[in-house]
Amino acid sequence: MNVRRAFLTIAAGATFAVVLSAGLVGGISVAQADDDGYDQAKIRRGFEIAPVPLNLGHRNAALVGLGSYLVNAVANCNMCHSAGTATEFAPGGSPFFKGNQPMVVNQATYLGGGRTFASQVAGATPPIVSRNLTPDKTGLPVGGRTFAEFQYILQTGADLDHVHPNCSDTTITASGTCFPANLSFNGDLLQIMPWPSLRHMTAHELRAIFEYLGAVPCIAGPATGVLHNDCT
Repeated sequence: MNVRRAFLTIAAGATFAVVLSAGLVGGISVAQADDDGYDQAKIRRGFEIAPVPLNLGHRNAALVGLGSYLVNAVANCNMCHSAGTATEFAPGGSPFFKGNQPMVVNQATYLGGGRTFASQVAGATPPIVSRNLTPDKTGLPVGGRTFAEFQYILQTGADLDHVHPNCSDTTITASGTCFPANLSFNGDLLQIMPWPSLRHMTAHELRAIFEYLGAVPCIAGPATGVLHNDCT
């Protein structure tokens, strides 16, 4: 490569970085959008499909946009982390009904948890209630978890809340809260959460999800869940 070609290559790269770093997504400035790992199309799409108003505050807008894309377009986290199919969508906004009504997510239950999953072994293991992923009064998502804790949970499946530990009571019924020791379930791991696949996400993607979850509105509860999120 001659000197002139090298100069043009460097200049073009610098110009591209400047253009990206100054870009706007839906009127929102995307800070540091020229960093490795950012995907402008996904960031832009993430802001377009976010079903709730976002509190960007001092957050990295590019990470929030990418996180929205991963949460809403890829993983569909709200399907499990809402109160259930009956309230996942606003009235008249379910995409599964007849007609051409637009899909409208119920903002009052979005990522607020509370969906009850049936016992994995009827009469022997407890039902599992999805956790609240929205930020608490500290501004941290998942009930105040740090990013290090969030990353550890997603990469290992560890249930840091120890909601359903193994127990020695072999007479437990589905209304109990622990997994009998005589069964093969590991009570220290999340049994419904699809962490075996999510653990393959990059640290950058997990950080984006964490950043997005911290930007969504806080939802108190769920009242029927194992953990109660405090918004005030």
